[in-house]
Amino acid sequence: MLNKEKIIGLLKEAAFDPKEYWVVSGAAMVLYGIRDLTQDIDLGCTSEMADKLEREGYLTEVLRDGSRRVVFSNAIELFENWIEDQVVLFEGLPIVSMNGMIKMKENLGREKDWNDIILIKEHLAKC
Repeated sequence: MLNKEKIIGLLKEAAFDPKEYWVVSGAAMVLYGIRDLTQDIDLGCTSEMADKLEREGYLTEVLRDGSRRVVFSNAIELFENWIEDQVVLFEGLPIVSMNGMIKMKENLGREKDWNDIILIKEHLAKC
């Protein structure tokens, strides 16, 4: 399981261009302080970044919608152009906005996503 410090450390180690990626899903929830832990780091990325990683030999899968999923490491996966709303800088890291996270989780529609939406909305109410 990954806490905030571990997520930040892995992202710094990966040394991605902050204009080319953004943190989404459970890792974003941890960075925002909504959750304490997550299993992995999901990132959205530009097509240019997905192209670069694919050229470098990272495992790439084309998804049903035609976008790509790139496996960077055991802990980090990137999803091409996976974004709703906007990217914000939070403590120096590019992260999908909380409203964007809600929209992304609504689109996924899994039970765990509905539970996360409740947590995000509760967090927003406190801010």
